[in-house]
Amino acid sequence: MIVQDVLIIGGGAAGLFCAMEAGKRGREVTVIEHREQVGKKILISGGGRCNFTNMHAAPENFLSENPHFCKSALARYTPWDFVGLVERHGISYHEKELGQLFCDLSARQIVKMLTDECQDAGVRIEVNCKVESVEKTAHGFNVQTSLGTIQTTSLVVATGGLSIPKMGATGFGLNLATQFGLEVVPTRAALVPLTFDEKALAEYRDLSGIALPVEVRCHDGCFAGGMLFTHRGISGPSILQISSYWKSHDELRVNLLPSRDVNLWLAERRRERPAAELKTILAEALPNRLAQRIGEAFSGGSRPLRQYRESELREIADTIQEWSFRPAGTEGYRTAEVMLGGVNTNELSSTTLASKKVPGLHFIGEVVDVTGHLGGFNFQWAWASGYAAGQVV
Repeated sequence: MIVQDVLIIGGGAAGLFCAMEAGKRGREVTVIEHREQVGKKILISGGGRCNFTNMHAAPENFLSENPHFCKSALARYTPWDFVGLVERHGISYHEKELGQLFCDLSARQIVKMLTDECQDAGVRIEVNCKVESVEKTAHGFNVQTSLGTIQTTSLVVATGGLSIPKMGATGFGLNLATQFGLEVVPTRAALVPLTFDEKALAEYRDLSGIALPVEVRCHDGCFAGGMLFTHRGISGPSILQISSYWKSHDELRVNLLPSRDVNLWLAERRRERPAAELKTILAEALPNRLAQRIGEAFSGGSRPLRQYRESELREIADTIQEWSFRPAGTEGYRTAEVMLGGVNTNELSSTTLASKKVPGLHFIGEVVDVTGHLGGFNFQWAWASGYAAGQVV
């Protein structure tokens, strides 16, 4: 039997960060990972360069049934704290846009930084280690694994969510929470492309590959950014963002030209170029194929601007700036960047991420019902929640 002060299940961002923090305090720590290497999701993030944090991370960038829960951890470990760690390890980085920080070279640098920190803190890391059962004892937990029984006082669940199963994602953490009587908020794919139904696919399939900047709204979510028509539906940063707010049967409203007042612009263009066809004018501001589609969608097809009444131009402008439709669904966990939902935050201490019902049991990272926006926010939650638990386990 292996006896440890702290056992962390899951060798991802949150688990490794918690391990190194606990190890720095002199605790005997073991991390077990069921895959062949740690940090696999880190390695594929940010196109292989890891969008490791966002300089503007704040509680309003996170979704949860309790929007206040994340405040404590985020305040105690900030993006600047993580940037300081990155700089101490000599990792060069850059801001891509909107506060998103990426490695100049490779996400492997972040994984190496975390594993080096763990090594320096005396943390033991075991890969290809499967958990068979977890039992609560009078002194902590007995965890049966493929390496044998591990006895621990503090058990930290950092197993992530259900997104990207090819990276090893499972429902283990959610099942363990349920085993110990903790409530789990229903989960769904988030930061994920949206799909069209067959009718919409037939209508928009030939637009596949077209990308443009838009503003998209659903409920109280509103995001500006790129949108991409795909052979399944729509994707791009703005769509991934709004997918966290979208639920089945909800309507999306997309402004295809958020940079201008289209009604005013069309009226001006009619005065300046009355003989120009509608689709020609629209192509000044929209991709050609999309401009042609919109131009031909109205009765009579695309005509010289002088042939349109003011009411018709207003209708065209409204169509462009209020394109409304109901997606059929999402592409699911296969391509989702994160999982929405998870262990109910009412079950956990916001200071320590410890279970209120089961002494010594902690949940951190994506398995908790705290989900960030696109752009480095979910990594910041991993660091902050890992840090919070690492100070007390």
